[in-house]
Amino acid sequence: MAPLKSLLLTSLATLATASPLIADPSSLHARQFGTGITANELESGSCKEVTFIFARGSTEMGNMGSVIGPPVCDQLKSKLGSDKVACQGVGGGYSAGLMQNALPQNTDPSAISAAKDMFNMANSKCPDTKIVAGGYSQGSAVIDNAVQEISSDVRDKTVGVVLFGFTRNVQDHGQIPNYPKDDVKVYCAVGDLVCDDTLVVTAMHLTYGVDAGDAASFLVSKVQAAGSSSTSSSSGSSSSSEAASSSSGLGGLSSMFGGF
Repeated sequence: MAPLKSLLLTSLATLATASPLIADPSSLHARQFGTGITANELESGSCKEVTFIFARGSTEMGNMGSVIGPPVCDQLKSKLGSDKVACQGVGGGYSAGLMQNALPQNTDPSAISAAKDMFNMANSKCPDTKIVAGGYSQGSAVIDNAVQEISSDVRDKTVGVVLFGFTRNVQDHGQIPNYPKDDVKVYCAVGDLVCDDTLVVTAMHLTYGVDAGDAASFLVSKVQAAGSSSTSSSSGSSSSSEAASSSSGLGGLSSMFGGF
């Protein structure tokens, strides 16, 4: 079994360093003129209405990688406004090494901890931000596990997650345990065997750039739904306060006139 695992991980290394065989022209443009392989807008920038946390795939450079992280970030900024979105890659304890894919959680504890740090930072530094997240390949396992382990308060502020080439697709049944299924969208290309609980990497594992626009639209819909929910809740509270105030006023009138 060890030689087979070694062979599979070698194939992963070979393919991971290759260029995607299928590319979306808009994604290629974004890579050239938009977000690069590293983004630290949460750590180093000001708070935005939306914070996008992303974990790259194995062997990808920077903290965003290049296959799908930067294109989704750019699409979010295009759809919501660049002044409303902060993009943050998971770095630190997440090395995006190959061997970690073979661990029980399909990544290692330090990687999960690094992702949790980003979620917690978004919550503490920017309490009013709406958090969305994404992960590719090993990064999908990083985000999957991190979302399960963050506090319920932070998880409730995480309104949408997109996972590409989901390495825990079979184990977690195409979702994130203890997180709303409707708030997760999994992208598994036909022929991407990583989604079938194997370490066999085919060329299809590198094609997710074509899904950037759709993934961003999904996350935007979750942000907007969360905003509507907050507005409705606020309106409801306001109406209740106004009703209570009116009641109080009528009570004063009735006491003035002896009551009706």
